[in-house]
Amino acid sequence: MSIRIWKADPAEAETVARLLVAFRDHFGRDWPSENAFLAGVEKLIENVDTEFLLGAVDDDSPPQAVCQLRYRFGIWHAATDCWLEDLYVEPTARRSGMGKAVVIAAAGFARRRGCRRLELDVSEANQSALALYRSLGFSFKSERARDLLLRLPLDGEPEVPSVTERQ
Repeated sequence: MSIRIWKADPAEAETVARLLVAFRDHFGRDWPSENAFLAGVEKLIENVDTEFLLGAVDDDSPPQAVCQLRYRFGIWHAATDCWLEDLYVEPTARRSGMGKAVVIAAAGFARRRGCRRLELDVSEANQSALALYRSLGFSFKSERARDLLLRLPLDGEPEVPSVTERQ
């Protein structure tokens, strides 16, 4: 088997969205809608700070894996960081080495862009993913305290203190 990984181009936005919808479905969710996924992919695939990788088990097979890479400059490391998100491998391609190949390819794409680190988040319950990431050299940021991913929804009208502009 010859796994092939490549950067998706704008013409492959529907394929990327299809795989991301399958990932959504894997979690038992039905939102965002398929149209929202496609619109989001079409917007991001044109952004220079985002790349989608696709993977297939060989040259003759359709894509069975996807991940999203988001790039941003990090002041604390004085370099660009890469955030790997939405790694998904279709059930028929699991245990084929596809997930490992996608992560290795993602690291290569990040290195070529001058990134100093590749980060991601993963559920503690996802032991197979944790084993994969550890086998590739990923480590927790801190052994003494657990880093937490916190989130603040911004879809409402929060109470904001008054702001005064300097003259």
